[in-house]
Amino acid sequence: MASYYLLLLVLVGATAASGAELCTDFYSCSCPNLLPIVKKGVTKAVTKEPRMGASLLRLHFHDCFVNGCDASILLDDTRNFIGEQTAAANNQSARGFNVIDDIKANVEKECPGVVSCADILALAARDSVVYLGGPSWEVGLGRRDSTKASRSDANNSIPAPFFSLKALIQNFHNQGLSVTDLVALSGAHTIGLAQCKNFRAHIYNDSNVDPSYRKFLQSKCPKSGNDNIHEPLDDQTPIHFDNLYFQNLVRKKALLHSDQELFNGSSTDNLVRKYSTNTAAFFEDFAKGMVKLSNIKPLTGSKGQIRINCGKVN
Repeated sequence: MASYYLLLLVLVGATAASGAELCTDFYSCSCPNLLPIVKKGVTKAVTKEPRMGASLLRLHFHDCFVNGCDASILLDDTRNFIGEQTAAANNQSARGFNVIDDIKANVEKECPGVVSCADILALAARDSVVYLGGPSWEVGLGRRDSTKASRSDANNSIPAPFFSLKALIQNFHNQGLSVTDLVALSGAHTIGLAQCKNFRAHIYNDSNVDPSYRKFLQSKCPKSGNDNIHEPLDDQTPIHFDNLYFQNLVRKKALLHSDQELFNGSSTDNLVRKYSTNTAAFFEDFAKGMVKLSNIKPLTGSKGQIRINCGKVN
């Protein structure tokens, strides 16, 4: 009997040690003003440049998809590793590093060495969506920052604009995310811009593009050149978080091939139709998906570190 209780205690202890969970009040004592500091920084940045809201959300997404939500995307290259900022999905397109740095500096003044860059990034993503009219969600806190980054891991993990539906489903499954998460989180493309080089193949090679939309885009994005010309992912309300992205998919007016794959006579069509007519359903599933996304393999406990400067290891 004694050995049974000893085994039970060992199992409980092991579970507690391996399953450290994030919690919303993690900094309630150590940095009680964290949330208003982050919100103020996001509000200032997005008010100045509304596109920044999409950039901060994307930064968090691309961080979490590469070995978990550990702020590895914020690390500059060093002699020991080539980081994620020059990966295909991030090179000359990932933005918002200066906003996170500014928020971090203000947090450091208030609570030195306490709050991770990964937690600031998670909060900034949420606050950006809310500021642009989208849903809110509870952000669990307690992440720590990685001490390394990998361009090759980023190239292998972040979904590409040329992905098929099958590839997208597998990519999200690899992160523990469902098909519903895939469709709902893709709705983040209701805000932000994309570069010509990322939608060129779609408007010249794919048949499932609205003719007038194709013609307009081809006038902006030629078969060669103008690679870095930007067009809004949602051509109607690119700085307002709403469900028009899904209405665009139904009308075959997706900017990216990977987006139109979600509505192309396949298993995800019904979800797209649902979200296109039901903003509340989209917002609910998006919020749930963001909670799952921001909980991908966080470093907790004694793992990683609390970076003082988000761009470099202490």
